[in-house]
Amino acid sequence: MKEYDVIVVGAGNGGLVAAATTAKAGYKTLLLEKHNIPGGCATSFIRGRFEFEPSLHELCAEDVCDDLPSSKKILADLGVKVDLLHETTLYRTICKDPECSYDVVMHAGRENFLNDIEAAVPGSREGVANLFDLVDNISDAQLYMNTGKNGPKINPFVLMSKYGDFMRTASHSTEEVEKALGISEKARSIINTYWGYLGVPTDDLAALHFISLLVSYCVVKPTMPYHRSHELSLALAQAFEKLGGEMRYNSEVTRFLFDKKGKAIGVVANGEELYAKKIISNVIPNNVINRSEEKKLPTRFRKMANARKFGMSFVTVYLGLDRTKEELGIEDYSVFITRHRNARVQFDTRADCGYYVVNCLNVPLPDSTPKGTSTLFFTIPYIPGDFPENLTAREYKEFKNSVAEKYIKDYEETMGISIRPYIEEIAIASPVTFARYLSTPEGAIYGYASEGWDNIVGRIAMEKMEFNIPNLYFCGGHHTRGDGFPSGYITGDMTARQVLKDLEK
Repeated sequence: MKEYDVIVVGAGNGGLVAAATTAKAGYKTLLLEKHNIPGGCATSFIRGRFEFEPSLHELCAEDVCDDLPSSKKILADLGVKVDLLHETTLYRTICKDPECSYDVVMHAGRENFLNDIEAAVPGSREGVANLFDLVDNISDAQLYMNTGKNGPKINPFVLMSKYGDFMRTASHSTEEVEKALGISEKARSIINTYWGYLGVPTDDLAALHFISLLVSYCVVKPTMPYHRSHELSLALAQAFEKLGGEMRYNSEVTRFLFDKKGKAIGVVANGEELYAKKIISNVIPNNVINRSEEKKLPTRFRKMANARKFGMSFVTVYLGLDRTKEELGIEDYSVFITRHRNARVQFDTRADCGYYVVNCLNVPLPDSTPKGTSTLFFTIPYIPGDFPENLTAREYKEFKNSVAEKYIKDYEETMGISIRPYIEEIAIASPVTFARYLSTPEGAIYGYASEGWDNIVGRIAMEKMEFNIPNLYFCGGHHTRGDGFPSGYITGDMTARQVLKDLEK
């Protein structure tokens, strides 16, 4: 019978960091991954002579607050060294709304971003600056709630007296806070472009979540690994094994094991029972439920998991082009294209070119493809209900192709360029693809939707009550911070540190 101190299920961003952190502390750690490579979405695949990755990733929030964990600090602490490219241009956003059209390029850095928004919408600088200023108080409050350095319990009177801005925004949507700060509709439309990165329109999206994301991108310049996210995933996997950890690929966990008192004691992978003092799941709680005896799980845990709304999924179109970006007339790394100024309308018309983003990796990294070529990534918000039901394999392929054709045509018309004659390779991923690859319900990439009652504040405050199975811990996109490249690292670090404290006891 194999026994470990810690078993980590899933080698996504959170699982990799959690496993490496416990291994570094000297604990016998096993990391199980169902695929033959690490990283989850932070990996890559080959089509012809082109290398693509499931979704584009950037590191943000490197140093927003000295006391809060950051991806930069976490990676450095684990001995992971990867060359990073700092981006100076955040995005270009094009709105084709006849009543509020614009074509604006936004740059990284607080002053640059504020100058850009003031140039696009005169008089909007002050309101957006005030929005940025909220983050200092929000970061301090998160530190108080996350670390427990001020005591094991969160005192609501301390929150109200010391972290007023945090409390005033905690229960509100992004749009409610922006309106309260006097930010105009057009300015809101421009700065809210990133709502798709969190998968929730800004009239529902928790203000704390979006403001933190916006500042981490705009104030602290985002970075990307020169060899993309797969380089980081491989570096973390190598660091884990160098620290003494055991990695098993092609090892999908099919059952979680519990003792008679309901304590997690192990898992089953490839028919083998594996036991540990602590289990860390980088797998969404709903899948833990599906792979466990129902009577062994607390009723509250099951109810909370089933009550939550899954986050967004996507249709992603990957194009390998036999022309350079210069020959095609492509100038921007990230272009967001919308048909309406309002995020809710953008979401509601997502299946009709209402909101999508196109990335050309060759702009920041000219040598990322073979000489004389380039790539484009189309990311289109979708939910399973957007797909017709009961499709045959042929109908499913035809439907995916029709979606790709529609968005490629809209992009060509919007940008005034031609790309269809130069497509050498094309791959299309749908929510079905992501559900199969990530094993997430409905192909949800963003874990649970950060909206309404299920926001960062509620997640932090209710974490111990919600994830209440002894010896079982969670990290990743379904955790308190939601999904995202750096969020996975941070939740992996936070969870591992809690496990280390409990092991020391």
